[in-house]
Amino acid sequence: MSKKILKEFGLRIKELRQERGLTQEQFATKCGLHKNYIGMIERGERNPSLINIEIIAKGLEISISKLMKF
Repeated sequence: MSKKILKEFGLRIKELRQERGLTQEQFATKCGLHKNYIGMIERGERNPSLINIEIIAKGLEISISKLMKF
């Protein structure tokens, strides 16, 4: 499995989070996820489940398809 997609996905989340002026902690709280988990996703260290991808998209107030455009 290529880790490249995990890094690209993580960067996408980080960019969108920062555009909204949210810290990792603020974003994690909004999503109901742990801030360390968000950090690990943003660094490409974790492969989030589809359920968590949906939670992240909702936290960013965008669709999953828009989140996946990277």
